[in-house]
Amino acid sequence: MALWRGYQGKYFVRFSAYTCVMSSVANEMSDPAKSLPGSRKIELAEYVTAVGQVTVSELVNRFDVSADTIRRDLDFLDKEGIVVRTHGGAMGMAATPRVDTPMDVRMRLQASAKETVGALAATLVKNDSVLMINAGTTALAVIRNLKGLKGITLATNNLRAAGAAPLGALRYLYVFGGSVNMTAQATIGPVAFPSASGGLELEIQCDLAVIVVGGVSLDGGFTTNNLNEASMMHDMLSRATRVAIVADSSKIGAKLFAQVAELGRADYFVTDTLPPSELVAELSRLKVTLVIPETPLVSESKRTRTKSA
Repeated sequence: MALWRGYQGKYFVRFSAYTCVMSSVANEMSDPAKSLPGSRKIELAEYVTAVGQVTVSELVNRFDVSADTIRRDLDFLDKEGIVVRTHGGAMGMAATPRVDTPMDVRMRLQASAKETVGALAATLVKNDSVLMINAGTTALAVIRNLKGLKGITLATNNLRAAGAAPLGALRYLYVFGGSVNMTAQATIGPVAFPSASGGLELEIQCDLAVIVVGGVSLDGGFTTNNLNEASMMHDMLSRATRVAIVADSSKIGAKLFAQVAELGRADYFVTDTLPPSELVAELSRLKVTLVIPETPLVSESKRTRTKSA
């Protein structure tokens, strides 16, 4: 019943957003001189939502209006929370971002689902523990939700971690070195730190690795699009006592380029809605705890399974 309320809640939020834009557009349409622009905004909102990501030039050709008109319409829809304005176009709120989508745009996509899974994953973190987490906007949601905790040592390749961490939650913050992916605001390199003298790598470990992935499937396991990022994620979880894999429901069923880990490698799978029954059954068989809204966690004292890297 709680999960069904969740689905209804999600529909209601979406319905409310469209109601908002419909109401605003209706005000325009009450003036006969503005009825056509109002109708176009409705069609434009529906088209962007259906396609996912569009350019201004594409919309100019489709709606046979000027680029300035399209830009004004997109600005209006962005303000109403119906689409996300991007450089040269727009994206639907539920769209899957492309590789080159800027971080600030990504943060507005599936924002509610990311915040939900971020809050859930943060409940797995304990005071005075060591946490490893990878890059991305969902990972930032986890970090933001560390509020109320203290003494956390955080090791990450997420360059925005310092700005996202709640005041007083972190004891130490370590950022893995390497090359910088400017779009993702992340470092790409070894999951290691050299010693101050001699340059030898120090052995590091963590109590919990929170790994955000882009794909979850029965045959592919946990996957991502970037080979180097997959390697870093795998190294992080190999150094962890406990592993939590995080993905919102839009990622379920996707099988991406590089495998991070098999399904059974996780101790927890954190998502925002109940996955398909086949995936739930397989996670249960593998003794992976499914963490979803309004679902109590399995007591740590009951988890006796030891996992290998």
